[in-house]
Amino acid sequence: MDKKGTVYFFTGLSGAGKTTLGGLFHRRLKDREDNVVLLDGDSIRLVYNEDISYTEESRRKGAGRTFRVAKMLSDQGIDVVVCSICMYSAVREWNRENIENYREIYIKVDREVLLRRNQKGLYTAGKDVVGVDIPFDEPKRPDFIIENNGQETPEAIVSRLEEALRRETA
Repeated sequence: MDKKGTVYFFTGLSGAGKTTLGGLFHRRLKDREDNVVLLDGDSIRLVYNEDISYTEESRRKGAGRTFRVAKMLSDQGIDVVVCSICMYSAVREWNRENIENYREIYIKVDREVLLRRNQKGLYTAGKDVVGVDIPFDEPKRPDFIIENNGQETPEAIVSRLEEALRRETA
């Protein structure tokens, strides 16, 4: 059977840096390999999750779609970088059980930093915000935890992650 791809899942709250770090990781991976795809939460919503709302049931449905697509691609030998909140432990457990080469990267940021960044204005809106009034199941056993409170550049963080991944496969 052909070699399966790896799903690299960058997760964390809004403003943690999932898209920035995952996007940079994707670009660097793409420089070394041909078969690499990026699935970013905001883009995914526009492509195939437009029909769902922000209810718990809809969010679970959307996350399920995303990771079934990621699994389908990785089963064909494509590496997939996913950047999404995916706030449910059950979804992350499904990933671990069903995706052969799964790496979970938790981008952790102090609450004060998230409030200060507030790129999308979600934290000042204060309603239906994951981590504020909607619970966030913090990842219990991620493969990597990245503290992203602004002490390091995205480039330095991604370089450190790449080195850790190299050591893991060596």
